[in-house]
Amino acid sequence: MFCKKCGKELREDQQVCLNCGTIVDENYKKEVNQSIQAPKSKIVAGILGIMLGMFGVHNFYLGYNGKAVAQLLITMLSCFLLSWISGIWGFIEGIMILVGNIDKDANGCKLTE
Repeated sequence: MFCKKCGKELREDQQVCLNCGTIVDENYKKEVNQSIQAPKSKIVAGILGIMLGMFGVHNFYLGYNGKAVAQLLITMLSCFLLSWISGIWGFIEGIMILVGNIDKDANGCKLTE
Protein backbone atom coordinates (compact mmCIF):
# COMPACT_ATOMS: atom_id res chain seq x y z
CA MET A 1 0.00 0.00 0.00
CA PHE A 2 1.21 3.51 -0.82
CA CYS A 3 0.42 6.94 0.59
CA LYS A 4 -2.00 8.89 -1.60
CA LYS A 5 -0.28 12.20 -0.87
CA CYS A 6 3.41 11.43 -1.29
CA GLY A 7 3.49 7.92 -2.80
CA LYS A 8 5.69 6.47 -0.05
CA GLU A 9 5.18 2.76 0.66
CA LEU A 10 3.20 2.04 3.83
CA ARG A 11 3.15 -1.06 6.02
CA GLU A 12 -0.24 -2.60 6.79
CA ASP A 13 0.04 -1.78 10.51
CA GLN A 14 1.22 1.80 9.96
CA GLN A 15 -1.07 4.51 11.38
CA VAL A 16 0.74 7.56 9.94
CA CYS A 17 2.83 8.09 6.82
CA LEU A 18 6.34 8.74 8.09
CA ASN A 19 7.16 10.84 5.04
CA CYS A 20 4.27 13.37 4.94
CA GLY A 21 2.30 12.76 8.14
CA THR A 22 -0.96 11.63 6.52
CA ILE A 23 -3.13 9.69 8.97
CA VAL A 24 -3.89 6.17 7.76
CA ASP A 25 -7.14 4.68 9.12
CA GLU A 26 -9.44 1.91 7.82
CA ASN A 27 -11.42 4.31 5.58
CA TYR A 28 -8.19 5.58 4.09
CA LYS A 29 -7.05 2.01 3.35
CA LYS A 30 -10.37 1.21 1.64
CA GLU A 31 -10.19 4.43 -0.40
CA VAL A 32 -6.61 3.75 -1.47
CA ASN A 33 -7.41 0.18 -2.47
CA GLN A 34 -10.39 1.32 -4.55
CA SER A 35 -8.37 4.02 -6.30
CA ILE A 36 -5.61 1.67 -7.46
CA GLN A 37 -5.84 1.32 -11.22
CA ALA A 38 -3.55 0.72 -14.14
CA PRO A 39 -1.67 3.80 -15.37
CA LYS A 40 -2.91 5.36 -18.61
CA SER A 41 -0.77 5.42 -21.75
CA LYS A 42 0.45 8.76 -23.08
CA ILE A 43 0.57 7.40 -26.65
CA VAL A 44 -2.97 6.00 -26.54
CA ALA A 45 -4.35 9.25 -25.09
CA GLY A 46 -2.48 11.36 -27.66
CA ILE A 47 -3.63 9.30 -30.63
CA LEU A 48 -7.22 9.30 -29.33
CA GLY A 49 -7.03 13.10 -29.06
CA ILE A 50 -5.71 13.49 -32.60
CA MET A 51 -8.05 10.96 -34.23
CA LEU A 52 -11.25 11.22 -32.16
CA GLY A 53 -10.79 14.51 -30.33
CA MET A 54 -14.07 15.95 -31.60
CA PHE A 55 -15.89 13.34 -29.49
CA GLY A 56 -13.71 13.86 -26.39
CA VAL A 57 -12.63 10.21 -26.33
CA HIS A 58 -9.13 11.07 -25.03
CA ASN A 59 -10.63 13.03 -22.14
CA PHE A 60 -12.99 10.16 -21.25
CA TYR A 61 -9.94 7.85 -21.33
CA LEU A 62 -8.00 10.15 -18.96
CA GLY A 63 -11.00 10.68 -16.66
CA TYR A 64 -11.67 14.35 -17.52
CA ASN A 65 -15.38 13.69 -17.99
CA GLY A 66 -16.49 17.34 -17.89
CA LYS A 67 -14.26 18.34 -20.80
CA ALA A 68 -15.16 15.16 -22.66
CA VAL A 69 -18.89 15.80 -22.37
CA ALA A 70 -18.37 19.41 -23.54
CA GLN A 71 -16.52 18.23 -26.66
CA LEU A 72 -19.13 15.58 -27.35
CA LEU A 73 -22.02 18.02 -26.92
CA ILE A 74 -20.43 20.65 -29.16
CA THR A 75 -20.14 18.03 -31.89
CA MET A 76 -23.48 16.28 -31.48
CA LEU A 77 -25.83 19.18 -30.64
CA SER A 78 -24.60 21.20 -33.59
CA CYS A 79 -25.22 18.23 -35.92
CA PHE A 80 -21.48 18.26 -36.69
CA LEU A 81 -21.58 21.90 -37.91
CA LEU A 82 -19.34 22.98 -35.02
CA SER A 83 -17.38 19.75 -34.83
CA TRP A 84 -14.34 21.57 -36.19
CA ILE A 85 -14.15 23.50 -32.91
CA SER A 86 -13.99 20.43 -30.71
CA GLY A 87 -11.87 18.68 -33.37
CA ILE A 88 -9.18 21.38 -33.21
CA TRP A 89 -9.47 21.39 -29.41
CA GLY A 90 -8.94 17.61 -29.31
CA PHE A 91 -6.10 17.73 -31.87
CA ILE A 92 -4.22 20.35 -29.84
CA GLU A 93 -4.74 18.39 -26.62
CA GLY A 94 -3.54 15.22 -28.37
CA ILE A 95 -0.32 16.95 -29.43
CA MET A 96 0.11 18.40 -25.93
CA ILE A 97 -0.25 14.91 -24.45
CA LEU A 98 2.32 13.43 -26.83
CA VAL A 99 4.92 16.16 -26.20
CA GLY A 100 4.39 15.94 -22.43
CA ASN A 101 2.63 19.23 -21.62
CA ILE A 102 -0.31 17.17 -20.33
CA ASP A 103 1.29 14.37 -18.34
CA LYS A 104 -1.30 13.35 -15.70
CA ASP A 105 -4.77 11.86 -15.75
CA ALA A 106 -7.73 13.21 -13.78
CA ASN A 107 -6.61 11.31 -10.66
CA GLY A 108 -3.17 12.91 -10.78
CA CYS A 109 -1.41 9.72 -11.91
CA LYS A 110 1.51 10.11 -14.31
CA LEU A 111 0.92 8.90 -17.87
CA THR A 112 3.19 6.08 -19.00
CA GLU A 113 5.10 5.92 -22.28
